Order: sequence, then structure tokens, then C-alpha cells
Amino acid sequence: MSPRDLVQPDLPHPPGTLPPARRVPQTWLLTLLMGLGPFSMQIIIPSLPLLAVLFAVPYATAQMTLTIYLIGIAVGQLIYGPLSDRFGRRPVLLAGIGIYLLGSLAALLAPTIGWLMVARAAQAAGGCAGMVLSRAIIRDVFPRDQAASKLGFVMMGMTVAPMLAPLLGAELTSAFGWRSVMLACVLFGVALALLVLRLPETLGTPQPLPGLGGMARAYWQLAEMRAFRCYVAITACTTGVFFAFMAGAPRVIMEGMGHTPRAYAIAFMTISIAFGAGSFLAGRFSARLGLMRMLHLGLAGSTAGALLGVVVQAVLPSSLLLFFLPMAIVALANGVSQPNAVAAAVSARPQLAGTASGLVGAAQMGWGAVMTLVAGALELGSGIGTAATMAGCAIGAQLALRGARRAA
Repeated sequence: MSPRDLVQPDLPHPPGTLPPARRVPQTWLLTLLMGLGPFSMQIIIPSLPLLAVLFAVPYATAQMTLTIYLIGIAVGQLIYGPLSDRFGRRPVLLAGIGIYLLGSLAALLAPTIGWLMVARAAQAAGGCAGMVLSRAIIRDVFPRDQAASKLGFVMMGMTVAPMLAPLLGAELTSAFGWRSVMLACVLFGVALALLVLRLPETLGTPQPLPGLGGMARAYWQLAEMRAFRCYVAITACTTGVFFAFMAGAPRVIMEGMGHTPRAYAIAFMTISIAFGAGSFLAGRFSARLGLMRMLHLGLAGSTAGALLGVVVQAVLPSSLLLFFLPMAIVALANGVSQPNAVAAAVSARPQLAGTASGLVGAAQMGWGAVMTLVAGALELGSGIGTAATMAGCAIGAQLALRGARRAA
């Protein structure tokens, strides 16, 4: 069988297993699991300028708590995928949430910025289990195009977490200090652990635990498939657009324009709403229109929005509306494209859906971490550095789409 034959399988669950309607967990639980990592990542962002002051470090050092978090997510996802293919989705999820709770407690007690960075890495490494395994669970019980639709609906619901997290973080920091933000993460983790106890197991046929060599071979098998590489690149680049914005926006809004953390958090809600609307469109139309058509539409919108951002920041006066409007267009388009790109990537080899999901997620967050550093280095407070980084990622996604078309 050639790699091309493996791109579009239609039976992710082996004969004799329960049908999808009986095995799939409820959408709201998958949404909470997928939202754990983004919620914990974004809840502290409005506090970054304050952390720089309290710990007497430059803003770029405080921003490293975001970059380190993304690195923790990237590394963690490489591990959870193969483990879940061997031991099942549910036990690996519980282990991940346990690591998340330990990291959150350590962050709550952090006496220095270095301690906080290490704790955030552990928090991320645990929280990303929900991101990896939600995708794998959906692929366990649905064929490719239906998986894209289901992912769209889950991502639509997931937007509530990043929409509310910055506002919640800003309000908690203002009322009780930044440590109350980490306490909220602890409480969220405890509640989610109790909910995961009711999660059904969806893995049909456990795969042998490969060891480090076997894991490398499994990743290499996926990486050899050109279509898989292209879909991963699309997902990583569209995610990079978002993280470039997230890294630069606090400095532009709070330092460059003089707005409060609350104003930033409220404005950021528009991005989450736009992404949710795009995810709804993916959930509504992916199965009907097909994956490739939805990718074309989504990437066209994200590229247009990113290029518009460069023009707006270079030509027009700075304002909150003009800074967020291009990103809202990008978020809407990413909501359309990302569920389809992820579904295509994890469908490359359904028996390794967990491994593929982990590799996709690691590429997303690894590239996102790089983009936070790039945007942080280029952004001087005017918004142009952030917009230019976003545009570069959008163009990269377009190039990857061309490769995917040729591999199809």
C-alpha cells in the first residue's frame, strides 16, 4: 500500500467494536478537555506586564512564561499520542491531568520568575493531554470528513475557554493578585479530573508500545507521507498566525496604546467569537463540501486578513478596532481551515491516530513558540512587527496547501 492510499481511509474503528453513536463521549466533555490547555495558557497573559514589574525582569522575560508553556505543550503531545495508542485514551488523560495539577500548584507557589517558568512547563505538559486525546477520540469513532465536522463543533465550543480566560485572568489579578489566576487553574483541573472518570474508552485495538526507537519509526512513517507533512504545515502556520498576535498584542495594546488589561481581555473576546463562528461553519459544511474546498476557503480568508493587518498598521492611525479587525478575519478563517487540516492529518494512518495527533499538536505549539519569539523581537509597540509575523505564517500556509494538492 502506498502512502497515497493511506490518506483517506474511511473505517477508523476495527470490526466488532461498538458503533460511533454509542462510543463517542459527549461533545461538552471533549470541549472542556480540548480547552484546558488554551485556557491555562491565556489566563495569565493580561498579567504579563505586572509579572515583569513584580519579579523585576524585562517584559521579554515575563513573556517567556508563554513561550515555555508552548514548548511544554509541544513536547508533551509527542509523548501522549503513542502512550494513548497503547494504553487507551482514558488512563493517559487522567495521568496528564495529574501532571497539570502538580504544575498548577507549583506555579501558585512560585517565588521567582524562573520557578514560574518551570511550573508553567509542567502545567502545559499535563494540560496538553486533553488537546491530543480529544482529537484522537474523535478520529477513533468517525471517518475523516465526519471527524472534520465533529472537530469543528468541538472547536466552536472550545472558543469559550480562550474567550473568557483573559477576562477572568484580568479580573482575578486586579482583585486578588496574579496567584489567584493559578488557583483558578488548580480548581479547574480538579473538576475536570472528576469528569474524566466518566469518560468511555474509545481505543479499538491497542498498539504495541514501541519504545523510543519504535516511536521514532512511527513518527518517521507519518513524516514520509507528503500529504501528512503538508497538512501539519498548514495547521502549524495557521496556529503561528494566532500566537504571533497573542505575543505582540499585550505590548501593543497596553504599552503602545495605553489601554488596561481589562480592555485587552474584552477586545480579545472578539477573536474567540470569530474563531467560534468559523468552527461552526466547519462543523456545518465540512462533510457536505469536502475537506479540500473548506481548506481553500479558510486559508484564502486568513491570508487576506493577515495582509490587511500589515497594510492597516503601516498606513492608518493606531486604534484598538483597527488592530483587532484583521485578526478577527483571520480567526474566522482559521476556524474554517484548522478542523479540516487536523482531520486530514490524523486520518493519514487511523491506527496511529493518537501518534499523528501528538505530532500535529507538537508542530503547532513548537511553531507557535517560535512565532512568539519572532513577534516579541520584532514588535516595538506599533503593531507592525506583529502584523508582519502573522502575514509570513499565512503565506507559509498557502505554500503548504499547494503541496497538499499535489500530494492528493
